[in-house]
Amino acid sequence: MSVILKAPLTVEFPFTRSLGPVQSAFLTGLRERVVLGVRTGDGRVLVPPVEYDPVTAEEIRDLVEVAPTGTVTTWAWNHEPRRGQPLATPFAWVLVKLDGADTALLHALDAPGPDAVRTGMRVRVRWAEERSGAITDVACFEPYDGDPVEPTGHGGEFDERVTGIVAPARLDYTYAPGRAQTGYINALAERRNVGERCPSCRKVYVPPRGACPTCGVATAEQVEVGPGGTVTTFCIVNIKAKNLDIEVPYVYGHIALDGADLALHGRIAGIPYDQVRIGLRVEPVWTEGARYPDHYRPTGEPDAEYDTFKELL
Repeated sequence: MSVILKAPLTVEFPFTRSLGPVQSAFLTGLRERVVLGVRTGDGRVLVPPVEYDPVTAEEIRDLVEVAPTGTVTTWAWNHEPRRGQPLATPFAWVLVKLDGADTALLHALDAPGPDAVRTGMRVRVRWAEERSGAITDVACFEPYDGDPVEPTGHGGEFDERVTGIVAPARLDYTYAPGRAQTGYINALAERRNVGERCPSCRKVYVPPRGACPTCGVATAEQVEVGPGGTVTTFCIVNIKAKNLDIEVPYVYGHIALDGADLALHGRIAGIPYDQVRIGLRVEPVWTEGARYPDHYRPTGEPDAEYDTFKELL
């Protein structure tokens, strides 16, 4: 029996969003060491603020400053902080109702251990030394036994407001492809494409999933397909991806390999991007030492007839 593969995998991308007037004021306030909430029609103060009342759906814009001190309403101890979390040493995640607010704000509490944390304890904001208009401008909360801090009465007006943020999204996990896809990956290392045939409907799936998505039965019979195939659909990419050394524009498409009943995706090159078309016949191009095709290029054959691939669109 072949060894089942596994490998660490990271999915990461920057999420860019613009800010409305309420979120813009909130984050700009953090930059200026001011915590702002928003007042609803029935007088409640929401922190962090939202642009629409969660009860009535009414638009709300009445900004109000709250204190940087507050009370822990609930908490959980984090024994092993992960990359990108507020503190590098063990800390508590806490919900804090700031003085003057009616809702709680989630953030980290710097405490020496779980025995030092309790519901009802008083805390205050510890501001980051360098602030840019983000939730990370609040470095964390810290225990506080002093008098309540009175808000200054800030109305939420600022010069040079923060109008947008970039939030990096990242997922780290271990990918284990399983028996079927391990066989597929091992075959790719030998410059072969191998799928599996369903014993019921007889369709060949590439990459194989170990079961037929139509019939729901297990698949085990390996079938070699390709190497050539037909472009069934494609898109032209005009935005350069970070850490991807490919000049835009380039084409990414779905390719139905000969003998397969499922199209796989791949980059199409060796032809001007505006000449790629549905029905184009292509073949894989391998680079030295690669475990998978670098891209697909035209074979020079006539385009495939529509009836030969219409079921794979």
